Formats: sequence, C-alpha cells, structure tokens
Amino acid sequence: MLLTPHARSPRRLKAAALLACAVSVCLVAASAPAAPLGVGDRLFPHLGNPGYDVASYDLSFTYPGSNSKPLKAVTTIDAWTTTELDRINLDFAHGKVDSVEVDGEPAGFTGAGEDLVVTPEEPLPGGSWMRITVQHTSDPVSAEGRDGGWVRTADGLAMANQADAAHLVFPCNDHPSDKAMFTIRVTAPDGYTAVANGLPAGVDRVAGETTWTYRTQHPMATELTQVSIGRSTVLHRTGPHGLPVRDVVPTKHREALEPWLEKTPDQISWMESKVGRYPFETYGLLMADADTGFELETQTLSLFERDLFTEPAYPKWYVESIMVHELAHQWFGDSVSPRNWSDLWLNEGHATWYEALYAEEKADRPMETRMKAAYGASDRWRAAGGPPAAPKPPNPGKKISIFRPNVYDGAALVLYALREEIGRPVFKGLERAWVSRHEDGVATTADFVALAEELSGRDLGGFFQDWLYGEKTPPMPGHPDWKSVAIPKAATGKAAK
Repeated sequence: MLLTPHARSPRRLKAAALLACAVSVCLVAASAPAAPLGVGDRLFPHLGNPGYDVASYDLSFTYPGSNSKPLKAVTTIDAWTTTELDRINLDFAHGKVDSVEVDGEPAGFTGAGEDLVVTPEEPLPGGSWMRITVQHTSDPVSAEGRDGGWVRTADGLAMANQADAAHLVFPCNDHPSDKAMFTIRVTAPDGYTAVANGLPAGVDRVAGETTWTYRTQHPMATELTQVSIGRSTVLHRTGPHGLPVRDVVPTKHREALEPWLEKTPDQISWMESKVGRYPFETYGLLMADADTGFELETQTLSLFERDLFTEPAYPKWYVESIMVHELAHQWFGDSVSPRNWSDLWLNEGHATWYEALYAEEKADRPMETRMKAAYGASDRWRAAGGPPAAPKPPNPGKKISIFRPNVYDGAALVLYALREEIGRPVFKGLERAWVSRHEDGVATTADFVALAEELSGRDLGGFFQDWLYGEKTPPMPGHPDWKSVAIPKAATGKAAK
C-alpha cells in the first residue's frame, strides 16, 4: 500500500456499530460461549484463527447492478485441521449469513466479535480435510466507522482489503500467514465487466448476465484479493518472457490512461534486472474511479486511483515511481508475505526502496538525497510510529494507521544503511536471494537478518537491533555528517495529544 498525498484515515470504530453489522446468528448449544480468536498477531490480536490451514478459497459473487445493494455470495473453504476442532472460527464481520455446511452437512453458527463461529455436527479430528461452505451476503456499503473491503467506484466496485478488511467481504482466515489458492466467480448484468486476481478460467453468458471465472496459480494472502466490477475495458499487452499483462480501465477514460499503461512492461523488465523474474502468472493495473487516498498492491492486479494519472499536479517521474512501488510489492509483500504485521517494514521498506531507486535511475532524483532527508526525520518517525520492525499498534478506529512513515522511508533508510554496511554486491545478492528462497511463502524479520548474515559472512545482530528496534536512529555508515533534525517543542506537545 502507498498512501497518496490526499490520504484519509478511517473514522473511529464504534464497538456497538461493529456488533450491529456483524453476521446474523443462529444460536447453538455449546459447553462455553463462542469467542473471537486470533493467531497472536501483536498489532491485530483477533485477526486470523488457529486450528486449521486453508488450502483454497472458492468465492462466488452476484452483483445486482447497483453498488449500494448487498451481493449474494457463496464462500467455500478447503482446509486441513491442525488440531481437533469442535468449533471453527472464521473472520467475517459485514454480511448476513444464511447457512453454513461442513463437509456437506448443516452446521450451527453464531457471531462473536468479528468472528463467525461454526459448530459442526461432530468434532473434526486433527489432520483431517474439511470443506466449509457459507451462503451469505457481501455488503458494499461500509459499516459505520469502518473503512475497507469493497470500494465503491463511479461505475461499480473494487476491493481494498489491507490490512484487516477481507473479512468485511467474505468469510476467511484473514491473516497473511495463511496463504491459499483462489478461484473467484463474479456474475453481473450485461454491460459490466468483472476481473479478479489470476488468469481467466471461463466466461458464461446466460439470460442477460455474464459470469467470469478467475484462478490464481500461486498462493495468495486474503488481504491481496481483488475483484473489479464496472463498465470497464480490459487492455492486453505482452511483458517480458511472454508474460500476459492486462489492465482494467473505465472505458470512457481509456484514451487518456493508455500512455501510462504502456510503461508497465519496461518497468517489469527493470524490476527483473534488480531482483529476478516476475513471480506470478500475470500483472496489470486496475485504475478505479474512486477516492481512496492510497494505491494498493493487490496480487497480479494493483489498485490505483484514476486521478493519480490524470491530475496535472503530479510530476511524471513521481507517478512512474508510484507505479514501480506497487509493482515491487509483487515480490516484496505478495510473493514473500509477512508472517506477522510487525514485519510490514519488509514490504513497504523494499517497495519504497525500488520506488526511490527507479526515480534515481530514470529521473535523476538521487537516492542519497532522499535518504539523507529521511535520516533527518527518522527520530521523529520512530517517536510517532515506533521503530521500523516494532511499529506501534494502530490508532483506535484507524487500523490503516500502521502505515506510517517509519515503515516507508524509515524502513528504506534501514536498507540504505545495510547497503552501506555490507557493500553493494552483497546487498544485491541478498535482495535476489530473499525473494527466491521465500517465493510463494511467508517470512519474518529474523529470516531476513539470518540471510543477510549468511551472505555477508558477518554477525549483523547488533546492526539490525539498533536499526530495526532502536528508539533513536543509529549513525549512518559512511555518512558521519548526517544528523537527525530535532523535534520542535511545539510539535512535540501536539504529537503527545
């Protein structure tokens, strides 16, 4: 995700409103009350669920022709149990549940916080295969005080599920540590076009409606799911090695947007020259007629606001570097996903790094200048948002507030310091090895540190401890003259409020 200059924060979340819009319930008899669970993420304690590992999702949405009415939906989850389960917790908090089946048999269900708690007829043994099918609605109108999930565009819908909003769209295990394969089906009235992650797997037209099917060929985190429904045109071109590149644009803006889209294949080639072959089956840009305040690296189909490309105030080099930021995320964050949200710096720091490197090489915007400015602000960023690898929890009711400068330029500054410390050749090898070793998987800050030590042949524990977890920014290797800019007293007082 990249926050753009007009970014807005979500309104304060009200617990009562959240409970009111949660799943409709069917009370079940049980030995103890149903309760929301989580996988222990420090920043999102109730996100994700223990006891099972999802292998695949099959999502089916029926769009009614209006983006203010709920979509009919069916979510099918195939998973392995990792322990005996007499209940199955799913994340789901914004829709009406009509029925739930486990392995083809009706199951009880109830709501608990942001969880849908399912009770099968018989407990499921550990190490067994299970299929959960949920008939539900998916509401595109945001819950009061809660943003994320469906994004209502001028002509339809798109998705923005980062960091914790996929479960506002469909029942899931909504944590990036549990990646899975996806099949996505969308039915819409004639005149609309639907596109989703992955490659097309069929188009069926019946009685004034069309159903599009897409399948991923690589596992994906729920927060990276994308579905576009609109009066759109899909543009096709070819990228490196015959890679299919497809972009989704509002039909009436196609001509104005085409010159930007033509840049993508060369940008992919540039990224491949830095870190290796593009990791997925396709790529493209979804240019949405919406005011989100951010761009988002949804897997194989990155979400952009159309105004980014049509607003004349944005310099050409800036727009292109933002395109590369989201492209870089396909390696850093999508293919290699964070095991915990505290590892977010690995996503955003690397995307910011390649955004800045592209601007340096293509637009003569020196990396050193940007990093020196970041160094001056780094102590302030750490005070406000925490060290890069130990970010402060999101502000109440503003869950995307984890996306602060400390995990963008503050984290890119760590990578700059590392390059200065271990040298450019080792650093380049580290970047390539990172995305190669952890492709299609999840990884942690500790994994990155271990790989850096392995390839450099050095003990870097003290270096990373100071740079990733220190309250103050350490001295920059090779630049003893770089100084932190003191926080004005007035600014300190305001931040303390």
